[in-house]
Amino acid sequence: MTKRVKRQFWLSPEENAELKRKAKLSGINETSVIRILIRGYEPKEKPDARFYEVMRQLSTIGNNINQLASKANALGFIDAPMLKAEALRWHKFQADIEREFLRPQESNLKWK
Repeated sequence: MTKRVKRQFWLSPEENAELKRKAKLSGINETSVIRILIRGYEPKEKPDARFYEVMRQLSTIGNNINQLASKANALGFIDAPMLKAEALRWHKFQADIEREFLRPQESNLKWK
């Protein structure tokens, strides 16, 4: 989507401070906060560093599962479809965690 309309508006010092605070909490810029709110969503707070470390570990585990599945399938040791289903379930779990903690959620505001 190209952004071709420039909007300027005034905020009180308190409103400006609040917008800056919320942008910092969510880890996105102020313009993105406003766009997300206009679309009827509320930005989530950015998780701490532990969350990202756990997500990296989950990704590593998922990659290891895929490598084991490929090798076991090539050698004929295991039920490849079952292992593939489990690997897909693992990736779905990882995506669900990202959706829960990172992606904006729909707002409950009545005026949307």
